Amino acid sequence: MRVLPSGSTAFLVELGDLEEVLGLYAALTEDRPPGVVDLVPAARTLLVVTDPSLTTPAAVEAAVRRTPPRPGRRGTGDLVEVPVVYDGEDLADVAGHLGTDVGEVVRRHTGTEWTVAFSGFAPGFGYLTAAEGGWDLPRRATPRTRVPAGSVALAGGFTGVYPRESPGGWQLIGRTDLPVLDLRRDPPALLRPGVRVRFVAC
Repeated sequence: MRVLPSGSTAFLVELGDLEEVLGLYAALTEDRPPGVVDLVPAARTLLVVTDPSLTTPAAVEAAVRRTPPRPGRRGTGDLVEVPVVYDGEDLADVAGHLGTDVGEVVRRHTGTEWTVAFSGFAPGFGYLTAAEGGWDLPRRATPRTRVPAGSVALAGGFTGVYPRESPGGWQLIGRTDLPVLDLRRDPPALLRPGVRVRFVAC
C-alpha cells in the first residue's frame, strides 16, 4: 500500500491490483472511518476524501492502514437487473474468442452475477467484473466512432453499458433500454461501485 496526498483534504491509496482495491473499498464502505465523505475506487487506486471540519487526512490514513480488506470481491450493494437484447455486432466474434457459440455467450453473461468495480470513461459508465473471471477479451482493433447509448459490451475482463452515444472500442454483444444515467435521478448513475448486476435476456 502506498499513500499519496491529493489536495489538502484527500489522499490516494495505491494498491497492487483490482482485487485489493475491491477488498479495501468494501471494508471501508461497511465501516467508514469518521470524517470520510467519499470513496472513489479505480483499477489500482482508491481515493479517500475527508471533511476537514471533522478529521484530518493523517487520522483517516491511519484508520485506513489499520483496516483489513474484506475477503472476496463481490459487492454487497443493491441488485440491479438489466434487460438485454443480445444482438450485438460483435457477438459472434466474442464467441470465437471464447471458443464457444453465441448461445453459450448469452447463457454465461446472463448466468453471472456482476459487480460494479469502479466508474470511468464517461459519466455513468460502470466497469463490471465477475468473480469467476473468464471474460478477458481484447478491445476491437479499430474503435467505432459511434456506439449507441445502451450498448452492452465486453473488453479486458469487464462488461459495461454505454450510458450515452460515444466512440468506443469494446466488443458489442447487445443493447438495453434501461437508462443507466439519468440526471433527474438521485443518484444519477444506476451502476455505481458496489452495485450487483444481473443481465436478463429479452
